[in-house]
Amino acid sequence: MDREAIRDASKLGTPKMLILGLQHMFAMFGATILVPILVDGYFGGSGMSIQVTLFCAGVGTLIFHFVSKKKVPAFLGSSFAFLGGFSTVANLNTGIYAGMEMSEKVRYACGGIVVAGLIYVIMAILIKVVGVKKVMHFLPPVVTGPIIICIGLSLAPSAIGNASQNWLLAFIALAVIVIFNIWGKGMFKIIPILMGVVISYLFAIVFNAAGMTNADGSAILSFQGVADAAWLSLPPWMWAKFDITAILVMAPISIATMMEHVGDISAIGATVGENFLGDPGLHRTLIGDGIATAFAGLFGGPANTTYGENTGVLELSKVYDPRVIRLAAVYAIVLSFIPKVTTTIESMPTAIIGGVSFILYGMISAIGVRNVVENDVDFTKSRNLIISAMILVTGLGFTDGITFMVGSTSITLTSLALAAIVGILLNAFLPGNDYDFETGKPFS
Repeated sequence: MDREAIRDASKLGTPKMLILGLQHMFAMFGATILVPILVDGYFGGSGMSIQVTLFCAGVGTLIFHFVSKKKVPAFLGSSFAFLGGFSTVANLNTGIYAGMEMSEKVRYACGGIVVAGLIYVIMAILIKVVGVKKVMHFLPPVVTGPIIICIGLSLAPSAIGNASQNWLLAFIALAVIVIFNIWGKGMFKIIPILMGVVISYLFAIVFNAAGMTNADGSAILSFQGVADAAWLSLPPWMWAKFDITAILVMAPISIATMMEHVGDISAIGATVGENFLGDPGLHRTLIGDGIATAFAGLFGGPANTTYGENTGVLELSKVYDPRVIRLAAVYAIVLSFIPKVTTTIESMPTAIIGGVSFILYGMISAIGVRNVVENDVDFTKSRNLIISAMILVTGLGFTDGITFMVGSTSITLTSLALAAIVGILLNAFLPGNDYDFETGKPFS
């Protein structure tokens, strides 16, 4: 028998709540710090700071929770959708960008992130004026369910790629999570991710001491930089700068990420059994995400987005209290001021992240399946089969998205954004839409 969901984590006691927050922090950490590492490479080592990224993720998550009436258990980490935009800005060599230092270029890229966040807010206001019911007419479960499935499955290659660095470590992490989730008792049953990370890391230490290496011959653990890192320091914030060229590169990406936002919020709602698109409302979640993204860009951090990794943790732990997520946000902020601890966590082998991701990414897709089943989507109807089929093939087939030019600006629509657009258009134009947003079920 499945255990009962916990919506008020305070009844577990403060120590257990603190540990649950730590679990969410570990779940988001690997992907969140990967974005500034990649961006730093684009800008020749003058890009983004991990400290600033963690600070912006923590503060952004708290902003999101405040705007969404503290109801949605979402963590906002670094968005990968804007990586193409950062790469484009890094390679600009005309106009004011000719001969510009990379450290200056990244500031203009961040200015584009600020504008992208403001576009979220403008769209949220439009949704509020039009009414969420009219908007959700275009987003029934036959659309959102397959999109959620795509979110999880599109991340699968990342899990495999990370795990393949060291399959033994990945298997240990995966096995520990399964064992604690199925057979764990008490508190251990609701922190399987944290246990998987800790125990597999201990194995990594033993394997490394024994002289074992990763599949490519590299060391399992590397503490390079930990000794030199300071115990305390302020994150190296940098102010964003604004130019129309960089804005036209970065801001249009928000159109794609807004589509992903709807899928992520739908996934979280399906996980905890709440209609967050209705209450607190899609307009509030968009505003929260938008302000968090604008804040991050203003201080030199990457755009924020709701994290599927943490949705997977919700599904595994069955603890749905948003306060636990806010604890993870506080941890991220505190860590942003402690480089030595941050650098130590960075040393976690990617294979462990891969093993953990096996479960988390699969859980997201499973949530999408559940969303379709629990909302009684009728697949005996050809329209529903066509919509779902087109979403799945588009979301999983266009692995690199579609890139096109608007004037001199290159814009890339991700596979998930394309899948959302295809699903919304088909649902709008194919006859027979029978979903009632009021009841959350098809018309009788």
